[in-house]
Parts: sequence; structure tokens; C-alpha cells
Amino acid sequence: MTVTTLTMTACAVCGSADARRPLLAGSLVACGRCDFVWTAAKPAPLEDLYGVGYFRGDAYEDYLQPSARRYEAGRRLSWLLRTGRVSSLVEAGCAGGFFVEAAVRAGIDAAGVELSPEMAAYARDQLQLPVWQGRFEAAPLEAPVQAVCAFHVLEHVEDPNAFVRTAWKLLEPGGLLAVEVPNIASPAAKRLGLDWPGLQPRYHRWHFGPTSLRRLVERHGFDVVVQDTAVFRFYMPGRFRRRHARHLLAPDVRNTRSIRLTHRRRGDLLRMIAQKPHRTSRVARRRLA
Repeated sequence: MTVTTLTMTACAVCGSADARRPLLAGSLVACGRCDFVWTAAKPAPLEDLYGVGYFRGDAYEDYLQPSARRYEAGRRLSWLLRTGRVSSLVEAGCAGGFFVEAAVRAGIDAAGVELSPEMAAYARDQLQLPVWQGRFEAAPLEAPVQAVCAFHVLEHVEDPNAFVRTAWKLLEPGGLLAVEVPNIASPAAKRLGLDWPGLQPRYHRWHFGPTSLRRLVERHGFDVVVQDTAVFRFYMPGRFRRRHARHLLAPDVRNTRSIRLTHRRRGDLLRMIAQKPHRTSRVARRRLA
């Protein structure tokens, strides 16, 4: 893999330029003003990283397992719809398209954007879904939608600020931005270091905690509606969780001090739904232009 030093003159979330500190033997850099963390070395260009190998062995044993992906998609859609009715959405980084499929089956006008040509082709050809291949920031999407969803995408993008600005422009007033990322502030991440499954510094450029994710979206005018965390078990079917309870439950209880699948801050997966205000002040419009 070709890497070059990732130099940043200021924290991408809070703007601080004088509070950087190395973590994990210099593999990561942390901002001392917020809990934002970034990978010290910049990976190869995004288009070079997310080929078939990423979905079939590098990051996933085999991503294309329809039953597992559809269960996961259903859990995410139910979480989104707790905030109210959604009639249209775009999923950024939709991979094989299973969340878009779940939304379409629920009567939502849904489309996806996916960087990987192979995954975009799978979504179009196998699932018959409207998926555009390329970067979300460059997608030819013009009609405003009620929700933009990005599940385990924000940690990969070239520029998290550009990503959030694109979501803002695509959303209608009152629209929702639904995001899930690994929680770098979780007890498991702090204890396991480079062995934490959510880290993946080869692929993850940015590492968010509850404070930095909130600051990022608020910086671009969003209001946070709900934020919590979940454990990895959240996306495992009940039968699987019960069958492997001895192996799965103890670490989660140690980390979250609870048997619940969600926790306000301590789970490994950080989830947020933020809303674009129905009305934006004149000062905010100038700042966001």
C-alpha cells in the first residue's frame, strides 16, 4: 500500500491548530480540544482501496451475505423511522444496496451512491436498485430528500466537512442526516488499541467520539435529534446472540456495564440523527454558503 504523511494544519472538527498529540505509537493523532482523532498516515486514493478484496476478505469475510445484511438493514431502518415518517432518502456508501432495498420495500423513494464499481453493479443488477457509482460529493443528485443516511462511511471519506456540506445541500428543510461510525471513545477502543475491530487505520482516516461527531454536524448548521451508541451484538440476530452469549456478552458487559444492546456513550458503534432546521438564520446561511 502506498502511504504519504497526512498533514493537517487544524483539527477538521473544532479548528484547533495547537493541540495535537500522537496516539498508539504515532499511528493516530488526537485533537486535545475535542475527542476527534485521525490516522497519521494517509492511505492510497479512495478509489484504489475499495475493490472486491475489501468486501471479500480484507475488511469482511464476505460482505455479500443477504440474510445478515438484510437483518442489519432492517435494524437501521427501524432506528431511522423512530424519528417519524420518511418518504425519500439517499444512502451514501450503500455498498451492495441492502439498506436501500429495505427502504424501497417500506414504500420509501430511496436511492444509493456507492464508490465501489463492483458493489454498485451488484445493487443495480442483482437487487434492481437505483444506485449511482462514484463519490457522494460528486453524485448528480438534485431533488431534495427527507433523509441522507451514511452507515460506516464518514470515517472513510476524503473530507468529512465536504461530506456533511453535501448532505446539507441535498436535504430539504427539516430533513435528517443519519450517521453511524465506530466510537473511538468507547472503553473497548481505549483498552484494545490497535487490536480494536473498529479502528482499521488502513481504511479509516477519521475516528469520531460522541463530542467530535456532534461538533462536526453542528458546525454545518445541523441540530442533533438523537445520539447514542450500540454494541456489535446489536446487528446480530437474536438466535445467534443467544447461541454465542458466553463469548459475546461478557466483553459487552465489561465495556458498557450493562446487558443492553445500546448505551448513551460506551458502545463501540456511535449513532446520530441530526436535523436540518426548517428555517436557517441569515448569519448561518452566510456561514454555510
